[in-house]
Amino acid sequence: MTTITSSRGHTEVVSARRTELRDVSDIINLFSHFTEDVFGKIDVMHLLEKSNLSLILCNEKNEVIAHAAFLDYPNWNITDQSDWESFLHKNYLNNKCTPLNTLFMHLFVAKEEYAAGCSQEIIRFLLFTEPGLESVFEKMITASSSAVDINFTLLVSPRHRYHPQLHVRKARLEDYNDLMPIWMRQNETLKETYSEYFLADIIEHQDEENQAVVCEVNTAVGFMSLCSQVDVSLFHACFDLGPFHGLCKPHPEDVLKNLKGACSLCAFSVVSDGEAQLHKRALLRHVLVQYRSAETSPLLETEEKDTFHPVYRGASNAVCIRLFCIDEKYETRSLDFLHYVFKLFPDKDFCIILVPHHVPEFCLIRSFVRVVPYFTTQLGHELYVFHRAGLLKSFNVRRATTNDIPGVKMLIKTLSLNESILNDLKIFTLARRDPDGTPVQAFIAEVLDQIVGISVIRDEMDIEYIRSHYNIEDFIHFNHHQQEEHGRLYHFALNPIFHHYTKHFLKEILRLAHKSSLYYPIYPQYEEGKFQNPCAHSLTSALHYMVPVRPRRQIVYPLEELGINAPSEQVSKDQLSYSLNHINRKLITESKTSINSRIVVVGASDVGISFLETLVFCPHLKFNNLTLISIHGLPGKDLPASKHRRFLINSHCFNDEDYAQMSLCSWVNIVVGKMIGINRTAKYVVISKQRKVPYDYLVLCMGQKYQVLSPTGADVSKLPTNRDVLSEWPQRYTGKVPSNHFTLNDDQDCLKAMHWLEENIVNSEGNVIVYGNTIDIYTTVETLLSLGINGSRIHLVQPPLSSNVTCLNNSEIESAVQEALSEAGVSVYYDSILAQWSKGDDPDLITCAAFTTNTKPFKLQCSAFFSFAYRTVDYETFKAINDACLVFDGRLVIDTEFHTNDVSIRAAGSLTKYSRKYYADECTHSNFNSKEIGFELATSMLNLFDPTLKPFSKPPEGMDSLIPMYKGCKIKGTIHLMAGMEIITGKARHGNYFRMHINKYSMVDSITCFSKTPFPVSNYICLYGQHERLLNDLHYRWNEGQITDLYSYFREPWSMAIYHDRFIDLKKELRQILLSEQVRKMTSKCILLFGQFDEMQFSSFCHDTDNASVQFYFRFS
Repeated sequence: MTTITSSRGHTEVVSARRTELRDVSDIINLFSHFTEDVFGKIDVMHLLEKSNLSLILCNEKNEVIAHAAFLDYPNWNITDQSDWESFLHKNYLNNKCTPLNTLFMHLFVAKEEYAAGCSQEIIRFLLFTEPGLESVFEKMITASSSAVDINFTLLVSPRHRYHPQLHVRKARLEDYNDLMPIWMRQNETLKETYSEYFLADIIEHQDEENQAVVCEVNTAVGFMSLCSQVDVSLFHACFDLGPFHGLCKPHPEDVLKNLKGACSLCAFSVVSDGEAQLHKRALLRHVLVQYRSAETSPLLETEEKDTFHPVYRGASNAVCIRLFCIDEKYETRSLDFLHYVFKLFPDKDFCIILVPHHVPEFCLIRSFVRVVPYFTTQLGHELYVFHRAGLLKSFNVRRATTNDIPGVKMLIKTLSLNESILNDLKIFTLARRDPDGTPVQAFIAEVLDQIVGISVIRDEMDIEYIRSHYNIEDFIHFNHHQQEEHGRLYHFALNPIFHHYTKHFLKEILRLAHKSSLYYPIYPQYEEGKFQNPCAHSLTSALHYMVPVRPRRQIVYPLEELGINAPSEQVSKDQLSYSLNHINRKLITESKTSINSRIVVVGASDVGISFLETLVFCPHLKFNNLTLISIHGLPGKDLPASKHRRFLINSHCFNDEDYAQMSLCSWVNIVVGKMIGINRTAKYVVISKQRKVPYDYLVLCMGQKYQVLSPTGADVSKLPTNRDVLSEWPQRYTGKVPSNHFTLNDDQDCLKAMHWLEENIVNSEGNVIVYGNTIDIYTTVETLLSLGINGSRIHLVQPPLSSNVTCLNNSEIESAVQEALSEAGVSVYYDSILAQWSKGDDPDLITCAAFTTNTKPFKLQCSAFFSFAYRTVDYETFKAINDACLVFDGRLVIDTEFHTNDVSIRAAGSLTKYSRKYYADECTHSNFNSKEIGFELATSMLNLFDPTLKPFSKPPEGMDSLIPMYKGCKIKGTIHLMAGMEIITGKARHGNYFRMHINKYSMVDSITCFSKTPFPVSNYICLYGQHERLLNDLHYRWNEGQITDLYSYFREPWSMAIYHDRFIDLKKELRQILLSEQVRKMTSKCILLFGQFDEMQFSSFCHDTDNASVQFYFRFS
């Protein structure tokens, strides 16, 4: 908030923010008669879309009183945007403008009386938010040979007028009184850790190794304590310091290569020529550079591997910042400290700082490089590194030339796709385009004439596919971008000591290439040979600054029925799915908030994946420490359409395409293992082989799993019945599990079972017993039949039901299924409890299984046994939860905000139940859509990290005793019949059964499909929760006998709109229109005129939102 004064003496309190689309009309209202004279004809919408930065000043009433838009090239088209630097140097004297420190104002409008004050405030705020800018209004003197039109004048606003460079010196005791108010404003941790006179002690006891410095503006406004004695061996054990030579001086005895394999590092030298800012000549400095794969890093596994760790013998090459504080008004000048720091320690090349995980990222460390920690480190801090060469301002980006090839070759020689980068660079230098005609551009980043970065882009030729398959319009408006302004980033490599120049590198690529947007795809790993493809995309260190783009839900189009109305081939074509990342001019100047808190998710269930997906796709947040602990790692690693996936029913929350489009392995550390313990005091999870994974927040999403069911042990020779053994059933089996006994819980279990069947059962004789009463028994039987196992060898044994509701809960479908099983020769047994399994000559195999029934027991020869009869919380999971003293009541107990009795531990999914205080034992997460549960879990946690979210107010008294009801449909599970109307077409035995249930509110609340042919499940999911009037007056047409086949009915062209992913936005927009005062008045007049409705009906019409939107839509369609 700043107070500005008008020319008439009036004052306004204003605040600055980024311009939004809703501000366009207010900006146009600020135009005056001379706006066009100064800036030319302006399309405000187009300017906002293309500008690097647009700012608005608002008063306390939220009224717009000023606006300014800035781009990285001059206005009035006086020169090409890629060549303005040479133009300015040629035509103006004493020009210090460079692409690194300059933006150009393309529009400024304000209320006339506040124009002067607003212009100063906008420039001040701009320079505060963009610390690298030096010049954005003094009149520039033209050169005598200038060719610039005399009607044009170049004005410059130097940065030092608003934010002068701070003077830094050694701290003195008299600075103590100035520093204490700043120190006391720091967070509580610092105040609690150090005493009131701690600063004075540090200042007083300085020596060669321990120094204290201050920055001052008349008085001290910032403080930094430094120590040159750094125990780098501790950091070697906790962080991957390979890119920085272990923070050590080079030594002849350094062990940098793995004798068993190739070196993963490449030597790279940075020649520091003069460092004019430091006024000294620097020697050749050797920095080791390592580039990480965006596709595979930060994938981690707990399996034992021959991991090589370099050994460094040299002395420490780093100085450590122990304490740092600065007045908020000057924090954007924090980097001024480092010039003086490297003068104090001329023999050190690195400056490092350790920051606790919970401390928000501050201005200083945004110029540092975050070092990747090892996942087992329990240090509790993040390590940030800055190299002295990072202070150089001569970072220049230009087009590549043939002469750059040797330097680029040296830079990238250890990259996995170095040949691909070099080939693309040669294509650019020779032909400027691919053999297929796609334009190629290559750019070099250099410092003091030495190459430190390389990037290769191509024109994006598939932009219509991107637009239709990804929510790219969350970030840009396509109508304001030409086809040729979209580019695809193929390669991007930058020396890590210049990592803080990544955004500038990207900005220059856009400017020099005349692009407005760049896209970077990450392809799934299961595509064999993809990374060896010469056209494959290489690794990128720019991923941190790009935003992941959410995929759009796709309609399954009935192309034959639609005919000429079908979408174009560009939209409907099938191609390999990929995760899309994006950057544009506006996003470059928007800083992401880095979250370093360690969030550990246990279990790769649908809930866990949905939780991680929600966090990853927050465009303004970057979670640096997301970890997933899973027995088999991330799902979706197998090739699509693998046969083994058919053993278990599909939840339809995520499919292979979804996993590919998320690319969670690019953002999440994957720890392969099983949780066996939780230490709540030390905050770490114990996984297999006693490894420890530390956490700040732990999220448990393991769910319930099929367990090995213990036989009751009843002696079948005595003819027992179920009544005799029910008291001892079911129980978990604790002995060694026979090798031919299978409990299937995930794709890896299914794959293992299928391989065993192919090797031992398919081409031999012997029975396969499928035991259980969940819907998975039917999918497993179908898969066994598809593997070629004769139906007569398959025995389906169902235990007694725990309730009257079966897994199908539909008598007609059950009859059809039984008929199909009978036709296939599958034997079915009901109400059977496993009594014994016998082992023959091989003690590791089940050879015979005996069951009790309500009458007499029976035995079956057994070669393979599939058990789906007992699903509960895994024993190791239970033990870990119980030993950690988390409340467990059959399931892990949570409240309505997903909290356990530990504030740092949350849980969700079928693992959990609500506390008994809610009196809602029947309502668990198992009854709801897992994807929605994961989203709500993430939303509840975002309140802890997202600074843009307003804190929730406390719920009204009594509301905290209510549990949430989720709206998403649940695909997997039972179907409950409710009051309402049923619409059924087809017959289950004919394989064309379609049932839809409409509740008393005329809403679709359940759908049952039983078909011999595949049907578009994703389309039908969209029908859930819709009003029947929205489905083309479904009730009326059904009563009139116009609907005979719901499958064909929902393939008609009208239904495609409902399947569209943005149909819900249309409904919301229509609702807003209906509830607007203008529409209310117009509708009231129509009602009075025609007398079609009485007043009561109209009131109901206006307040029933869903009905109102439906009626409005069809009335005027």
